[in-house]
Amino acid sequence: MIDWDQVTQLRAEIGADEFEEVASLFLQEVATALDALDPAAPGLAEDLHFLKGAALNLGLAYFAALCAAGEKQAAKGERPVGLDCLGAVFRDSRAALRVGLKARFAA
Repeated sequence: MIDWDQVTQLRAEIGADEFEEVASLFLQEVATALDALDPAAPGLAEDLHFLKGAALNLGLAYFAALCAAGEKQAAKGERPVGLDCLGAVFRDSRAALRVGLKARFAA
């Protein structure tokens, strides 16, 4: 569910002190974009692309994979399968990230 190598790399690149703020910002942006996601919107593929990119930055691998699959389907003009579960997968991924961060990087 979480790509811990990506999380560790991002944390090392931006610094431990800044990581929490950056991660919170990314998570909020994903949550906001996910709330606004409209399966009938013409920009669905682009919206899923944004979600995928933000998720990959934070190591939310499974969520990003679902977004990537949906992006491909939407780009073909198809209704993506699995959009209904994106919210739950994001919440589970966010929770797993928070728990894992505490376990791996506790001071």
